[in-house]
Amino acid sequence: MNDRVTRGTRQVGELVSGVMDPILARKAGMTTGLLASWADIAGPSLADVSRPEKLLWPPRRSEDDPFEPATLVVACEGTAVLRLQHQAGEILARIDGYFGFHAVARLKLVQRAVRTAPPDRRPRLRPLAAEDHRRVEAMVANIADDKLREALKQFAESILARQRTST
Repeated sequence: MNDRVTRGTRQVGELVSGVMDPILARKAGMTTGLLASWADIAGPSLADVSRPEKLLWPPRRSEDDPFEPATLVVACEGTAVLRLQHQAGEILARIDGYFGFHAVARLKLVQRAVRTAPPDRRPRLRPLAAEDHRRVEAMVANIADDKLREALKQFAESILARQRTST
């Protein structure tokens, strides 16, 4: 019988959280699970304009001290601060439901940009040499319609500029 335990496929998120959770716990006092569940905790209207940044746990002076819940630092867009303050009680209840105990007593709101600009996926076009411009002019020289000729000229030049970036 084979003593080796074979593992099935694992999701990348499981592997990443195994690596990231100790780092997040040390730096921010929280886990990737809280970050991943933020959309469910905050709700759809606040999920895109806010994000949890860190959990601030009060220092324990001795082993006999009773447990004190943490403060969750939440970054949010300026337009969402009032909504987040208004819904703080509900969000705190959802956070406690996520953890399974009264883990967070209050929210500390920090106003800053949360949304990131989507990456620019347009191809980078490089300037064409004079030789390329002359070649394109020669290709479209026999077209009678001025608008069509100009449109085809611009199209051909953009194709040539894209080809230059990929090589």
